Amino acid sequence: MAFIEGRNAVREALWAGMPLRRVLIAESTQPDRTIDDIVRLADKAGVTVARVSKREIDKLSERGAHQGVIAEAAPYPYALLDTVIAEARSKPHSLIIVLDHVTDPGNLGAVARSAEVVGADAVLVAKNRAAAVTPAAYKASAGALAHIALVQETNIARSLARCKDAGYWIAGASEHAEQTAWEAPLEGRIVLVMGSEGDGLARLTRESCDFLVRLPQAGKVGSLNVAQATTALAYEWLRRSAQER
Repeated sequence: MAFIEGRNAVREALWAGMPLRRVLIAESTQPDRTIDDIVRLADKAGVTVARVSKREIDKLSERGAHQGVIAEAAPYPYALLDTVIAEARSKPHSLIIVLDHVTDPGNLGAVARSAEVVGADAVLVAKNRAAAVTPAAYKASAGALAHIALVQETNIARSLARCKDAGYWIAGASEHAEQTAWEAPLEGRIVLVMGSEGDGLARLTRESCDFLVRLPQAGKVGSLNVAQATTALAYEWLRRSAQER
């Protein structure tokens, strides 16, 4: 079970629409505006609110900083890659966005938002050493995490191989690529692979790509962050695909 601790964190999770099983409030907690917000938002979302002893909350707390409030998060319903591939099998235009060990939940949420807006079929993330679905991710996604298929895979390179077998071209985003987004074949059935915030694409991931692509630039800053770059490249895929329809 995963728990969210603290008044502001629990309120933020409810605001963002993160699925919760229940909210526990210590009986000794005095009412205030934040507590009132939590109760109101939980009622609106159909989440059970229970008054329990502080001792019970202490037992559930990992950090000991619960401020008398803790929420039990519902397990996130990850999609299966095989299901995503099967449902998109007949599509001439399909986009899967892969995050190669992106660690910031805010970036995960922002990418999910862009993916949902452009009509991508899924976002795929690494199971280990990667951002998890947190209140921050839900907030950044603006609700998109409730609508886009999010796949969690242990081995990115093997997942890319399965996508290749299903007729996808693998495009890796790299500032060192020779082709820009205007020149690269970003249309049709594409897996767009985005590297981590600090290290970019891992070696095995990069070697699994059919081609690398970068965004053109006119300014002096080296590159956009991963969420911004994903949005720009995903919209180029959408533009190309719309022209072919």
